[in-house]
Amino acid sequence: MRVVWWTKPGGPEVLQPGEADLPAPGRGEVLIDVEYAGITFVETQLRAGLGPFAWEPPLIPGNGVGGVVSRIGGAVDPALVGARVVSGLSGSGGYAEHAVVAADRLLPVPDGVSMSDAVAVLADGRTAMLLHRGADPRQGERVLVEAAAGGVGGLLAQLAANAGAVVVAAAGGQRKTRLVREAGSSHAVDYLDPQWTDQLRERIGGVDVVYDGVGGDIGRAAFGLLAQGGRMLVHGMASGVMTDIPAEEAEARGVTVTGGLDVTPETLHECARDALAEVAAGRLRPRIGAIHPLERAADAHAAIDARTVIGKTLLAVNP
Repeated sequence: MRVVWWTKPGGPEVLQPGEADLPAPGRGEVLIDVEYAGITFVETQLRAGLGPFAWEPPLIPGNGVGGVVSRIGGAVDPALVGARVVSGLSGSGGYAEHAVVAADRLLPVPDGVSMSDAVAVLADGRTAMLLHRGADPRQGERVLVEAAAGGVGGLLAQLAANAGAVVVAAAGGQRKTRLVREAGSSHAVDYLDPQWTDQLRERIGGVDVVYDGVGGDIGRAAFGLLAQGGRMLVHGMASGVMTDIPAEEAEARGVTVTGGLDVTPETLHECARDALAEVAAGRLRPRIGAIHPLERAADAHAAIDARTVIGKTLLAVNP
């Protein structure tokens, strides 16, 4: 089967198209004929050797796929054959024509939802739903979403708006700022502008919730915008550095900074399922910024590295 191999830490060029044996589903597993595979920002960091943990080469990257169940292993309901499904994997194996998945990790694609949208919302929607539940923004609260032009950020902005919050979408550059404003955020700021926090204070005073997906100087500046009783959820490091706020500093400001949420596999599965349901109901709309053929995975990573993609990037395997 066609796959993409990660050969060693480095730039996008270390992703090489190749071949691998067709995997066979074992007991409690199914084989998916993959239509689309998702790419996450964390995968680009892991590819470069900069992620939160290390890969061991050679490895087939990819942690989220969507397609049709074509074979089943033992103790699996035969009715699953032919089902349209999405699923997370075990951290690798997604950049491939076929993927073996545990049957109890499958999520059916709701009627009316395209496979590309379902894959686009799988990982990002799961993360956004988890963060949304953790912050629980309420009617009228001011919510700052960093990296709002990205996959997770765009969904967080929609979830906050659906909850009645005043959404401030923060993105890097005028093009991204314009697009997040057009997507319906109450306010949009360009955090590449050194005066962005001053501009935000002039407009709305401060914020009650910060979703910090950038980290570094941006995350630190966002922390300074929090009002008394505010909540900050640190969940990403697009800048290359996580935001580090000493507990005593947050306490002195009267705010809560959460660096991680307690999750279980069951919680993540539930959040992904709920995100798909929101898409099916028309309340959540993933933005797909780019779709590349499987063999051009290196180009997809390069575009993400260059920060030129708005929204989610997918690999078309057998659409």
